[in-house]
Amino acid sequence: RAGVEVVRFHPLFSPGAALKSSVDALAPPAQNVSMLRGVFLLLLCQLCGEALSRSLSLPAPGPVIGLALLAVGLALWAPKFDVDQTDVGKAANALLGSLSLLFVPAGVGVVQYFDLLARYGVALAVALVASTVLTLLATVGVFLWVKRRAAA
Repeated sequence: RAGVEVVRFHPLFSPGAALKSSVDALAPPAQNVSMLRGVFLLLLCQLCGEALSRSLSLPAPGPVIGLALLAVGLALWAPKFDVDQTDVGKAANALLGSLSLLFVPAGVGVVQYFDLLARYGVALAVALVASTVLTLLATVGVFLWVKRRAAA
């Protein structure tokens, strides 16, 4: 008799517990809702940037303008919070966690056009190294120019 009562009151065999657990299984976890909100805000900023870029015929691409809008929004709203704890921060960290997947298409493209890479590989390598060195020199030059102007 005592064994039957234990089974009857065990949460796995209680009808109320089964109903509650099935309802809880249907509810989305709070982390998923937060991630969806973050991705929505990221895409909304990109959409607003694209709309501004096309409607005002701006020379900058829409995603760059959207990124600037996102940066301004976070600078105004997030100083009170740790950005990683915001919805946008959680979504960004999740996207950065799978960033390596975004390089798969580039790798497939390299393999697909391997004959071109073999033919023009040396020229591409020289162009990459030269452009990297020129970019670094230009960055140093601008930095020194700004530093001198700030000191004056």
